[in-house]
Amino acid sequence: MDNDEPLEPETKDESDSVSALQSSNETLYCEAEAPVAVEKEKPARESSETDLEIEDTEKFFTTGQKELYLEACKLVGVVPVSYFIRNMEESYINLNHHGLGPNGTKAIAIALVSNTTVLTLELADNCITEEGILSLVEMLQENYYLQEMNVSDNDLGLEGARILSEFLQNNTSSLFSLQLSGNNFKEESAELFCQALSNNYRIKSLDLSHNKFCDKAGEYLGQMLAINVGLQSLDLSWNHLYIRGVVALCNGLRSNVSLKKLDLSMNSFGNEGAAALGEVLRLNSYLTYLDLSSNNITNDGLSKISRALELNESLKVLKLFLNPISMDGAVLLILSIKRNPKSRMEDIDISNVLVSEQFVKILDGVCAIHPQLDVIYKSVQAPSAKKTLFTWTNPVKLIQSYADQNKISVLDFFRSLNPSGEMMMPVGEFRKAMIQQNKVPINRYQVRELIKKLGEKTGMVDFSFLKMTRS
Repeated sequence: MDNDEPLEPETKDESDSVSALQSSNETLYCEAEAPVAVEKEKPARESSETDLEIEDTEKFFTTGQKELYLEACKLVGVVPVSYFIRNMEESYINLNHHGLGPNGTKAIAIALVSNTTVLTLELADNCITEEGILSLVEMLQENYYLQEMNVSDNDLGLEGARILSEFLQNNTSSLFSLQLSGNNFKEESAELFCQALSNNYRIKSLDLSHNKFCDKAGEYLGQMLAINVGLQSLDLSWNHLYIRGVVALCNGLRSNVSLKKLDLSMNSFGNEGAAALGEVLRLNSYLTYLDLSSNNITNDGLSKISRALELNESLKVLKLFLNPISMDGAVLLILSIKRNPKSRMEDIDISNVLVSEQFVKILDGVCAIHPQLDVIYKSVQAPSAKKTLFTWTNPVKLIQSYADQNKISVLDFFRSLNPSGEMMMPVGEFRKAMIQQNKVPINRYQVRELIKKLGEKTGMVDFSFLKMTRS
C-alpha cells in the first residue's frame, strides 16, 4: 500500500477502539498488504487469536512508521525505544540488551509488519521469552523484507523452539539467517528444529551455539544434514555433543551437499570425534570452513584429519586452536597439504603450538607449492627467529615506496594483482598474488600483517578505500 495515498480514517470513536483493544486477550497485529514486488502466498491461519491484531487498521495506515510504533507502545503499555524510532528506516537495527521483554518485542513486531527497509534485526538478550518470539514469528509471516534476525540469549526454551520450528516448517519467510545462541535448548528442541529444517531450504545460516545439545541432538542434527539442501553455515559451538553426538552428526554430514561452514568448537569429542570428522573430510567436497578448537584432539586424532586432507579439495579454513597438539602433529598436518596438489587450504590455526625453526623451513617448502596458505602458530623456539620477527619492514611502506618510484598509486598496485581489475579479492587469492608478484619483496608474515591492515572481512580483502596518491 502506498504511504503517499493514505486511506480515509474510520469514523468510529477512537477511545472506544483503544479500550476494546486493551481489554482483548488476543495478540496485537497490524495487518499489512504484501509488497507488490514480492509475490508470496500467505499461509492460512487457524485462528485469529495468534495474530498481532489492531482493530482499527485503516486508522494506523494514515500515520507513518513512527506514529504506528508509538501507538503500539501505548497499546501494550511499554516505553518507546528512542533508538528504534531514530533508526527504523535503516537497513540494520541493533536492539541488543535493551530490556524489551515480551511486550516491548510485540510493539517492535507491530511496527515492522509493514516495514520495507529493515533487513537485519538484532534482539539478543532482551528476555523476550516465548511470548515475544510468537509476536516476531507472526510479523515474519507478513514482512517480506527482513532477512537476518538475532534472538540469542532470550531464554526461549522448549516452547520457543516449538514456535520457531512451526514457523520454519512453513518455509515462506524471506529470513535466511537466524541466531539462536544461548536459549536453553535441549534434546527435545533439537528434534523440533531438525524436523523443520529437513524441509526448509530458505535458512542459509543458523547459530545454535551455547545451548545444551547432547548425544541425541547430534543424531537429530545428522539426520537433518543428510537431507537438508539449503543450510550453508551451522554453529554448534559450546554444546555438549561429545563423542557419540559428533559421530552421529558426521553420519549425516558425509552426504550433505550444501553446508560450507561448520563450527564444532568446545564440544569435547576428542580423538574419536576427530576420526569421524576425518572420514567426513575424505568424502565431503562442500565444506570450506571447519572450527574444531578446544576439543581435546591430540596428535592421534590429528593424524586421522591429516590423512583426509591429503585427498580433500574443498576445505580452506581449519581451526585447531587450544587442542593438545605437539609440533610433531603440526608437521604431519602441513605435510598433508604438501602431498595434495589440489588442496585449497588457506588458513590453519594452531596458535597454541610452539614450533621449531625446522618446522618453519618445512612450512616454507609447503607454502612454495601452496602460496595461498597461512599457518598461525604460537612462536618459534629460537631467539634468532624471534629477533627476525621484529625487524620486518612495514609492508605498506614497501608498497608505497614502490608506487612512488613508479609514479602510480597504491590502489593501482593492488588492482594490478587482480586479473579482473576489481578492488576486492578473496583472502587466499590475494595472499597468493602478493607472494607470487615480483615487484615488492614481501614474505608471508608481512602479507598476513597487510591483510589485517586492509581490514579483511567475510573472507575478502577490500582495498577500495585507498586514496589515489600519484607522484
